[in-house]
Amino acid sequence: MKTGLISRIQRYSTKDGPGIRSTVFMQQCNLRCQWCANPETIKPGFNVFWFKERCRQCGSCVQAAANNAITFAAPGEGVNIDRKQCSNLLEMVDICPYDAYEKVGKEMTSRELADLLLRDKAFYDESHGGVTFSGGEPALQAEFITQTAQHLKAAGVHLCLDTAGNIRRDKLLPLVDRVDMVSYDFKAFDPEIHLACTGVDNRLILENAKAIAATGKPILARMVIVPTRNDQPEDIRKRLDFIHSLGSAVQQVDILEYHIYGIGKYEKLGMPYLLHDLPPVQRDMIAQIKQYAEDIGLKATIGG
Repeated sequence: MKTGLISRIQRYSTKDGPGIRSTVFMQQCNLRCQWCANPETIKPGFNVFWFKERCRQCGSCVQAAANNAITFAAPGEGVNIDRKQCSNLLEMVDICPYDAYEKVGKEMTSRELADLLLRDKAFYDESHGGVTFSGGEPALQAEFITQTAQHLKAAGVHLCLDTAGNIRRDKLLPLVDRVDMVSYDFKAFDPEIHLACTGVDNRLILENAKAIAATGKPILARMVIVPTRNDQPEDIRKRLDFIHSLGSAVQQVDILEYHIYGIGKYEKLGMPYLLHDLPPVQRDMIAQIKQYAEDIGLKATIGG
């Protein structure tokens, strides 16, 4: 039976599809979005959070780290971690007596995951909810999700795939066929803007959106608006025009305001956060985006 690597599971979610849902955040992503709120899901393997506030500078990790990759910082500042050199960082989760290190990711079989998710089936049924596979990029673990979906569909659970679409079509479409709806992220329309924001252009992403729409699978389109990054009015209009061109498969478009809720994760991962000094999202601009979407015939929401 296929195993998968899950970053975490969020129960009782109301923002990732219809009804009350369990959102499964899968590990690994092939985009590098500057505003990513889940940076712990990017790498393909396990990750490790380090909590500065828990560190007592006892020295246990300093002594155990390979290649002298962990050293003392100033008094009260914990330790310095060279993650590229520390080949045994995961071991610190068990070594630290103060739980300053925390493992991110859990390996599960498809049957184990399905059984866990089915514990909340009563909530799914009552609210017309279900399970959403998110990430990271869940389609990178397509075989595992396909097997999990088989178990869940046999129990009558509604399934949603939350994807950025940067996946070979022969991998993506069979997975789309296994779920009831697709939540699709549109980060930019212009390939150069998309490349600057995510590290890849969006030609494949847009073509995959067309292919999914052609199947008739219901699509929930999502657009996050990030000041100075992807908030160019012309690009936003082109994004919405493209979404409208996908036809009746598009159920609605959610216009999402950029937020910094994930900023603390970057510190815990020893990663720089590049968007500290962004201006706030202008609410009147968000309202204008929603109005344009509705004017061209789309059902639109702010915040999902």
